[in-house]
Amino acid sequence: MASIFSKIISGEIPCYKIAENDIFLAFLDINPNAKGHTLVIPKKEENKIFDLSEEAYNDLMSFSYRVAKALEKSIPCKRIGMSVIGLEVPHVHVHLIPIQTMADMQFVQKEVMSEEEFQALAKTIARNFT
Repeated sequence: MASIFSKIISGEIPCYKIAENDIFLAFLDINPNAKGHTLVIPKKEENKIFDLSEEAYNDLMSFSYRVAKALEKSIPCKRIGMSVIGLEVPHVHVHLIPIQTMADMQFVQKEVMSEEEFQALAKTIARNFT
């Protein structure tokens, strides 16, 4: 059965896209820990990150690096935190979260944003993606 991320990739479910190429997609998390919380996923559905080939894993990290750099240029923060947990959706995904404190990585407090705020933020980050 296709994951929610596969439905986003196919266009069945909309997203606030940050960056995309033939292999990966980066988009804003709709239930963000902090403003700019972004998910980076491979377009090929794979359940666990260490089931990826070494090449695919390295390519995912390289793409995530570029997204993180765009986030740093777009969101005032102390650093970009990265988390790979993978229990909530059976599709590899990297969380990139602009953080001020360790608490921003705990998936407890959530940032509430309007659709207009999501759209504007996605455009800002996408402009900074190189």
